[in-house]
Amino acid sequence: MVARSAQELLPPQLLARLERMELVSRKVFRGRLKGERRSRRKGQSVEFADFRNYVPGDDLRFVDWNLYARLDKLFLKLFLEEEDLHVFFLVDASPSMDFGEPTKFLVAKQIAAALGFVGMCRGDRVRIEFLGAENTTSPILRGRSQLWRMIDFLESVEPDQVFYLTDAVKRFCWRHTGRGIVVLLTDLMDKNGYEPALRLLLGQQMDVFVLQILSPEELEPELAGDLKLVDCEDHDETEISVTTAVVKRYQQTLAAFVEGARRFCAQRGMIHLLTRSDQGVDVIVGQYLRERGLVR
Repeated sequence: MVARSAQELLPPQLLARLERMELVSRKVFRGRLKGERRSRRKGQSVEFADFRNYVPGDDLRFVDWNLYARLDKLFLKLFLEEEDLHVFFLVDASPSMDFGEPTKFLVAKQIAAALGFVGMCRGDRVRIEFLGAENTTSPILRGRSQLWRMIDFLESVEPDQVFYLTDAVKRFCWRHTGRGIVVLLTDLMDKNGYEPALRLLLGQQMDVFVLQILSPEELEPELAGDLKLVDCEDHDETEISVTTAVVKRYQQTLAAFVEGARRFCAQRGMIHLLTRSDQGVDVIVGQYLRERGLVR
């Protein structure tokens, strides 16, 4: 059963590709432990990076005395520092994610598993949290050996948690004050709006990526006739007569919703990515997210 779960979330042919990737942060964060990631900060390591002028108070151990003997000036040697990164994956576990073929929830877990494995292979501190569910935050995962632990955790939750996105994100922000990358995996479908939740993440000074996952049934609905639509979360009911004009108006409204989310994120320095649930995790991570700068 564990082997089947692992293959469903992470196809074996994808693992080798993931081991060669790394997560990309647009911000500079100070890691707590040494990792395999080359930092943009200059620090202490064995790989030389650059020189800079000596400033009173600098550590004399890093003065290049050979250069001083030639130029009669003090210069400090700078080295590339390797660091780890704290990466959070917030997975929407609301009933609306249990829709489509494959479901949006399964695809969200696949993406979290793939990107989480990338981070663990690089020595980053990975933590996964299911939004809306109680006590469903993984321990810190670090290193390849934690793969099975991550898979078991991802398999432990079903998408049946009714909640407001803002409340769930607020609880996350209370518990985690560390900086790093946060990847929100959600359809953004919340009647109270997604904007307050994204503002909370922005306030944490994290590098925020919003992966909006929609199913092909939502993007290109094949409906006709008189129907009763029932909200899967609050059970609101609406009766409609589906016509070509109604479908066209729906698609226009959905396009405006997605564009509004993209613009909201872009104006605040967050990255918004729309993902179809029928693309396949190998294409989403290995091609789509790579082209858009989340991994390299």
